[in-house]
Amino acid sequence: MRDSKRIYLSSPHMGGLEEQFVREAFNTNWIAPLGPHVDMFERELAELVGIKHAAALSSGTAAIHLALKYLGVKRGDKVFCSSLTFAASCNPILYEGAEPIFIDSEPESWNMSPRALKKAFEDSDAEGVMPKAVIVVNLYGQSADMDKIKEICACYNVPVIEDAAESLGATYRGKYSGTLGYFGIYSFNGNKIITTAGGGMLVSDDEEAIKKARFWATQARDAARHYQHSEVGYNYRMSNVLAGIGRGQLRVLHERIRKKKHIYMAYKEGLSDLEDIEFMPIAAYGEPNYWLTVITLKQGCGVEPLDILQELEDNNIESRPVWKPMHLQPVFKSCRFYPFSDSVTSISEDIFNRGLCLPSDTKMTDEDLNRVMSVIRKLFKK
Repeated sequence: MRDSKRIYLSSPHMGGLEEQFVREAFNTNWIAPLGPHVDMFERELAELVGIKHAAALSSGTAAIHLALKYLGVKRGDKVFCSSLTFAASCNPILYEGAEPIFIDSEPESWNMSPRALKKAFEDSDAEGVMPKAVIVVNLYGQSADMDKIKEICACYNVPVIEDAAESLGATYRGKYSGTLGYFGIYSFNGNKIITTAGGGMLVSDDEEAIKKARFWATQARDAARHYQHSEVGYNYRMSNVLAGIGRGQLRVLHERIRKKKHIYMAYKEGLSDLEDIEFMPIAAYGEPNYWLTVITLKQGCGVEPLDILQELEDNNIESRPVWKPMHLQPVFKSCRFYPFSDSVTSISEDIFNRGLCLPSDTKMTDEDLNRVMSVIRKLFKK
């Protein structure tokens, strides 16, 4: 029988202060893009993660686009990008007419493989055409091994864009995710650990880069009394109302991380006796924000990820497949891909084939968690 209460994968969770900040925006009539909340949201997020400058934008995708544009990516250029990710990580490469080259995951973290990245650079060096940038994605809230990746990129003098859309609040060797590349990207989409309904942030220690990004994001309007434009611009700035929501959400970020970790640990302990279920590995070099709890099923166990997804859906519980790797997407079928090894199935494809994201909503109760695990257990007993 279908339970009346829906359990969500990861839905917005307001903390209480958001309404106060939004009311301030209404009371002062700062409704349109820009305003005091935008300035404060940028400042407060930058201070929280320990970076010098931030630009509040309409989405994380917009942030990646402006980062690529600032780094001079243009038609005919190449950009390396993690393959196991959402399309928003690499679509902006196409916006500028460049070519994405996809890099496989490593089994230790599921993030970009330094070994595969090194091979891609060696081939590019031999061909005499270096990529203009490397987009490293921090998957499901865990940082990639940034020291190894940055060391390789530094050898070829290629900048790193750290896509931390899913990993705000996670750490890598004591530093916050998103602050380790030349640019960092955050997303505040509705399913992220904190949300502004829709929005993103571009961060960097390079003040001029962030100033330029703000300029482009505001339709590239020149400093003239009349409307004058010397460059192509974009309507990419965040509204003052949404920034007000973001300011309230920032104040509960660490509380949300604690709850996400509680959810992860509850699943790991509660399903520990099911030997056919394994969890996304936690790398020793940092602490993730546990955005989504992700499992993989052992090959040949008799249960498929879609079996669990359907069984949960039949019980009014939302789950989701793991990201389909970009090198397997029809739109990118002509793009090059560098695997972790020479095995028939790449690491990213194997994770996709065997993986499932379990509901990780911070409003879930322990009763909800037990309900999810009960459905999974019954399926394995069948």
